Amino acid sequence: MAPGDALVALGGAFLAAGILGRLGGRIGLPTIPLFMLAGIAFGPHTPGLALVRDPGELRVVAALGLIFLLFYLGLEFSLDDLTRGGARLAGAGAGYILLNVGGGLAFGFALGWGVREALVLAGVIGISSSAIVTKVLVDLGRLGNPESRLILGIIVVEDVFLALYLAALQPVLGGADTVAAAALSFGRAFAFLLVLAAVARWGTRLVQRLVDTRDDELLVVMFTGLAVLTAGIAEELGVSDAIGAFMAGLILASTRAAPRIRALVHPLRDAFAALFFFAFGLAIDPGDVLSVAVPIAVAVVLTVALNVAAGIGAARLNGFGAAEAANVGLTVLSRGEFALVLASMALAAGLDGRLAPFIAGYVLVLALLGPVLAARSDALLRLVTRRRTPVA
Repeated sequence: MAPGDALVALGGAFLAAGILGRLGGRIGLPTIPLFMLAGIAFGPHTPGLALVRDPGELRVVAALGLIFLLFYLGLEFSLDDLTRGGARLAGAGAGYILLNVGGGLAFGFALGWGVREALVLAGVIGISSSAIVTKVLVDLGRLGNPESRLILGIIVVEDVFLALYLAALQPVLGGADTVAAAALSFGRAFAFLLVLAAVARWGTRLVQRLVDTRDDELLVVMFTGLAVLTAGIAEELGVSDAIGAFMAGLILASTRAAPRIRALVHPLRDAFAALFFFAFGLAIDPGDVLSVAVPIAVAVVLTVALNVAAGIGAARLNGFGAAEAANVGLTVLSRGEFALVLASMALAAGLDGRLAPFIAGYVLVLALLGPVLAARSDALLRLVTRRRTPVA
């Protein structure tokens, strides 16, 4: 793409996402699905104006949206925040993964598309979107809620799990007997996470010296470099770039510069996150999705049921009530970037052709439905409670 065309596409993407998000905001819709719908409307698979012909042309810029989202999330919490009550948080995350991944695997086998396809579907249905969950918590102003630490604990456990799951799934999809290679990937990913955790725990003084500047311009340059570099190294080592960015934020959260960094990264997070969801919409072909509409509908109902059950279990484990359980179950409902990674892996491996459009439609429905249900969790809880209460 020529520089002029690239600038037009990039500017048009920002503007289209902003206009549609503003219109939807007037009727109370969350911005995430609207940014995605803007990508679909102005993408290569929809008649009319196509701002971007090849979604891959925005890959690197869109990846910054995910990086800044998770980096900001890491800044909001210190390592002590995440390790306090760690056994219960880990138990809640493990229970969530077991229930949802297990349900996804059973659903995959029930479809009869193949064993490898079932393993892909287990990950797609079992793992929520860190980016969307984070954005929902920010948009709804719930980061300070007591149950939000539980929600964030779940998605952190999920991110660690998906790093290992990707490493295990890669040789399976490739059809090669590479147990040693998979073990090596596990080791590298685990070692990298340990190093970052050690820096967050004991390296604060060194990191503080690195970002110790009164100049906001230089501080922006420094924390952006740290976030992107850590995310890139994580990706190269088989860990998701999302968790790399999260760990970079977690490391800087303990420095004196953390409040200034949070304020400075805020506009970067909002702008590039919009582009991330817009780019996601570019990859969706509405025509292909219709051919697998029935499996998508069944999977959505299954996912809602599994998430509500997992939310209730996690909330009870951590001593929360019905309102917090509703928030947990519905906030972690959305699926997104991890499912797209699995979809691309499935395409590269030549798996069943129905898999990619299924994943696209399933993720789109839950990306639209998840934030809406999360925003209305209190009303839904009152509705369910009212129906259960017998009339005198």
